[in-house]
Amino acid sequence: MGTGQKSNSYLVKAAGPALDRFKYEIANELGIDLSKVQGGYFGYMTTRDTGAIGGNMVRRMIEAAERTLAEQTIAEVKSGFQAGLNSPNPSSQNFNQTSGNQYKF
Repeated sequence: MGTGQKSNSYLVKAAGPALDRFKYEIANELGIDLSKVQGGYFGYMTTRDTGAIGGNMVRRMIEAAERTLAEQTIAEVKSGFQAGLNSPNPSSQNFNQTSGNQYKF
């Protein structure tokens, strides 16, 4: 596709500039030269290079999303555990020691 024939669009318009910077960062890390890119036209590049850039972008975004989900889950478990420790537990009132190592529930 030539310039002006883009069929894709961003779901979050404000993310466009950040994704473009991310694209150039990934290309730099992979050693892919993007100095010839003008006006967003990547037609001179091989499919292998553009695929490597896009694939690495997706891989990093998935890693970031997984990390965020894991951190949220850990935070929720910690807060739930803390709430459980701080609140009186009605079931603990039924836990009475009867004799020796025998416990009555």
